[in-house]
Amino acid sequence: MNTGVILRLARRYTSRQLLQSVLFVLGVALGVAVVIAIDLANNSANRAFLLSTESIQGSATHQITGTGNGLPTDLYRDIHVGLGIEESAPVIEGFASVIELGEQPVRLLGVDVFAEEPFRNYLADAQIIGEFENVFGALNAFLAEPDTVLMSETLAQRFNIEVGQTITLRPGAEQVEARVVGFLLPSDSVSAQALEDLLLLDISTAQAIVGEPGRISRIDLILPDDYDFAQITDILPAGAQLTSVSAENTTIEQMTAAFELNLQALSLLALVVGAFLIYNTVTFNVVQRRPVIGTLRSLGMTRDQIFVFILSEALLLAVIGTVLGLALGVILGRGAVQIVSQAVNNLYLTVNVNRVALDPFTFVKGAAIGIVISTVAALIPSWDATRTPPAGVLRRSSIEDQARKQLPLITAVAVILNIVGLIILAIPGDSITLSFVALFAIVVGSALFTPALLVVVMRYATPLTERVFGVLGRMAPRAVARSLSRTSVAVAALTVAVSVIVGVSVMIASFRTTVADWLEVTLSADIYVSPPNITSGNTGMDAGIQETVATVTGVTQVLAARNSETQAPDYPDMPPVRITAIELDPTQDTRRFDWNTAPAGDTVAAMESGMVMVSEPFAFRRGITQRNNTINLLTDNGVQEFEVFAVFFDYTTDQGLVYMDLGVYRDNWDDDQISSLGVYVAEDVALTDMIDTLETQTLVGLDVIVQSNRTLREGVFEVFNQAFSITVALRLLATIVAFIGILSALLALQLENTRQYGLMRAVGLTPGQLRRFTIIQTGLMGFTSGLLALPIGLALAAVLIFVINIRSFGWSMYFMPQTSEMAQAFIVALGAALLAGLYPAYRLGRLITARALRSE
Repeated sequence: MNTGVILRLARRYTSRQLLQSVLFVLGVALGVAVVIAIDLANNSANRAFLLSTESIQGSATHQITGTGNGLPTDLYRDIHVGLGIEESAPVIEGFASVIELGEQPVRLLGVDVFAEEPFRNYLADAQIIGEFENVFGALNAFLAEPDTVLMSETLAQRFNIEVGQTITLRPGAEQVEARVVGFLLPSDSVSAQALEDLLLLDISTAQAIVGEPGRISRIDLILPDDYDFAQITDILPAGAQLTSVSAENTTIEQMTAAFELNLQALSLLALVVGAFLIYNTVTFNVVQRRPVIGTLRSLGMTRDQIFVFILSEALLLAVIGTVLGLALGVILGRGAVQIVSQAVNNLYLTVNVNRVALDPFTFVKGAAIGIVISTVAALIPSWDATRTPPAGVLRRSSIEDQARKQLPLITAVAVILNIVGLIILAIPGDSITLSFVALFAIVVGSALFTPALLVVVMRYATPLTERVFGVLGRMAPRAVARSLSRTSVAVAALTVAVSVIVGVSVMIASFRTTVADWLEVTLSADIYVSPPNITSGNTGMDAGIQETVATVTGVTQVLAARNSETQAPDYPDMPPVRITAIELDPTQDTRRFDWNTAPAGDTVAAMESGMVMVSEPFAFRRGITQRNNTINLLTDNGVQEFEVFAVFFDYTTDQGLVYMDLGVYRDNWDDDQISSLGVYVAEDVALTDMIDTLETQTLVGLDVIVQSNRTLREGVFEVFNQAFSITVALRLLATIVAFIGILSALLALQLENTRQYGLMRAVGLTPGQLRRFTIIQTGLMGFTSGLLALPIGLALAAVLIFVINIRSFGWSMYFMPQTSEMAQAFIVALGAALLAGLYPAYRLGRLITARALRSE
């Protein structure tokens, strides 16, 4: 029999068994769609940021950067004229939100028109509509008039901005009006995406809006590979350094790599659940057609041809499911990209993602994963089909006897996989990939305990179900255990899905509890005053605000803090160091430390003496210990060494931060701005009244945010919920796939036992009793699934919290299993099984006895 005939047979059968085929296709499609959606979201966020970064960096190969206060303008003259580096350009970079753009954050790029051509061609692509007769008129206004900007045409069209219109920028604590004198018209769609969040300013205008006269953010350079960099480094002032652009891009990729890997691994769990479904469906097809397969063997079909025949059916459905999954993945990806980009904004950096980046490799990877997993899941049942003898058909009892005989082997494999997973977790190192391999081994291995657990649960459940449901209650557990080859796979699929719900829910609840306790300690002030939270950069307020607030009646104390960024020369491949400089540590008695060597535990005295403390992620990523307890930071006075006296638990950022005294900070950095104020209010003063006074009287005219402790906490948890919202969707999709698996298994059981059900009807069972019989079986399957999913989910949560979380983000968290979360997951398992049993029960109620008794 040739391959073409085999493929036609496979196609014909799949079309006849339409419902089973549809369930197979749905399982594959949903699994592939989740992987594609997460991949598209990650790629889109990365692409948007890289394009945005490239739009700022242009063709530069190197950059001279300074500390938070930037560089002196004179340095550019020394580079351009003194060293004769013609391809050099001063740049001022900043962020602002624009009221007319719906408070959307945009990048501000201040440039010198006469030095820009080798780096960026935006000015050559300026398009002027209406107000000026030609581009030179716009450029003249751009150079000669203060507070003028050029905007991307795409951005302008999206918000109906016209040439000549005035827009309001909020770069910090004050609002600034600027006039749009022209549009930037990109030459292609890629450039259009890169410019969507960019406003171009003349460098003098940029200094007035986001910088200060005589200071610039950086100097862009185009240098040949053989250039003598010592010429540049020798003339750099204290606080400046020369870096390569490629190294900076690599740093950004490292920042988000762990976050993306975690999402991808969680998305693959949906495919694991789908693999159980595929195995279940293909096995049913084999069992159902043993008479046909026996006949084909008698007619001369070889074992290899039988194998190809069954596997071809699975591959045909897998291809259809994969194609649907790719299309569905794009649809889901459009929603996921907003969730992921918001999480990236909250955790790492500002990025505007307005479109989904359709990377061909993502679709190739998704298709390969869908087909490979389908093929692997179908291999065992396809091989099992080759054992059908030509001269007869295996009885159902024989098949279940074989399944029973395999129980010890399956259980042994389950034990081995769990041991392997534990051994991998015990391997020293910080490999996240190995951690997920171990996690998958433990989850899959634990799911393989399902057949043994089903036998045990059904045995001990029989007396209870018999007492409650009578004879049907005695028959149902036996029916579940007697069809072990069918029910165990469906229960395993539901178990994996529910264990994911348990594991991720416990992790999120534990993280939430940890963050809540941390906020209780960290947010000690009654009211906080800060500029709009545009980015994690150096946005600040005038220090005089502190004295102004301190004079308000009812205010007992005002503490200032300054957030800034600098470089750590000893860690050139790491992101910039985030510094929080504080006037006083009001939480020193309640703050949690990993270790603290301050004399008598006095953190305030230690910081005032010039020492610093670092957060746990910072120490984790840089290997800081009690022995290796120094860090070199680039200051305005050059590179300075700081002694680390403590490592504290903090959840502000997974890149970590350095805490130091505000006076020590100002001794080393020429920066007198502040980032926030913590305001303490007398007990007899109402917070709402004080906030109203600050907003309407004391700070009127300043663009600042005044928030109560409670409001700020709520804002933190809003960000928290946004960061984990994608996992809610993943858990839901995994449950849907598992629901399909249960439904598929029940339909398979119904078709296989049609004659048995006919006999039951013939001896007196009513349609209602048959329906109850099915519902009791599904309830027992859901109960067993929920029972096994709880310990697996707790193990999954423990690995996520104590291994993967630390290796990914460097955060230590409480392990806080929530009884409500576990009860909810158990109800999901039971409910999904009962819901899946409704349709098969409905079909049984319509069973025609005579036709059922005639079935083979």
